[in-house]
Amino acid sequence: MINEKPRYSRVSDILDLAIFMSSKLQGVTISEIAERYNVSRRTAERMRDSLICIFPQVDEIETDDNQKHWGFINYSISQLVNFTPKELANIEQLQRRTTNHEMKEELSKTLEKLKTINRKNMTSIENNIELFMQTEGYAVRQMPQYKINIQTIDIIRNALQQSKMVEGIYHDKKRLIEPLGMIYGEKIYLVAREKAKGDGIYNYLLHKFSDLKLTDKTFDKGDFNLQEYTNQSFGVYHGEILDVKLSFAPEIAKEAKEFNFHPTQKMKEEKDGSLTVTFKASGNKEIIWHVFRWGAGCKIIAPKSLKDEYKKYLADNLGNY
Repeated sequence: MINEKPRYSRVSDILDLAIFMSSKLQGVTISEIAERYNVSRRTAERMRDSLICIFPQVDEIETDDNQKHWGFINYSISQLVNFTPKELANIEQLQRRTTNHEMKEELSKTLEKLKTINRKNMTSIENNIELFMQTEGYAVRQMPQYKINIQTIDIIRNALQQSKMVEGIYHDKKRLIEPLGMIYGEKIYLVAREKAKGDGIYNYLLHKFSDLKLTDKTFDKGDFNLQEYTNQSFGVYHGEILDVKLSFAPEIAKEAKEFNFHPTQKMKEEKDGSLTVTFKASGNKEIIWHVFRWGAGCKIIAPKSLKDEYKKYLADNLGNY
């Protein structure tokens, strides 16, 4: 009966769906297909049906939830997967941008493996990659370069996967840590609980650890969600959650409107052309530093405590001149 149903005709989407579905061990739901391709549920069902017509190996996969999952059963479509020059150039850009020597080396080896997979078309690919690299540069950012051994990151990743504690020296003190996640930014932060400190969650600078070792001791992560945790802060600092209200002058309102300040942000265009932005977050220092970057066109309206702290920050720094 499935062959009698109308087929979805956009071949590029069907091939992309095949790769998307094959990348998920538990397959994908109709809702996930609809969300990925921004289509209705009915169209998502047609896409699945069209894929089954091409690949009979697609079938329903049993899972623990109440939704139907569809995926490949004992079949690989790896021979259909290739990497475009643009995709390889993106990875090469990341490799060039990272300031961490070990990460740069690992990305370089990953790129070599990807190029090996595409060896048949390598001459053409290399020429196209070089074209992308010549026409797409990036601004030099002034930042410290922290050395983190790639083995350190591997230890944390293993600990996260196995819910095992790690042991190491941090600020000249031996600590037993329960890793919950890593946050990447100008620095790499380890989000973790420390056995001796109870149930509190702290951010540790990963480059300040030494003699880090994976232990056999396991721990319970509980209901910790890294995305929810990062959404509470402006940057990586955590503390009291503030109801922040910023005002952007008309001359920079358009630029600010296109800016992503925080997941909880709300924007309101005022009659005078200014823009009001509100959000809930902790991290008063990072908020202040960010406001300073916008110059005189950005003002802190609330809370008063943050506004007063910003005034003091400006006065203290001006006092040095």
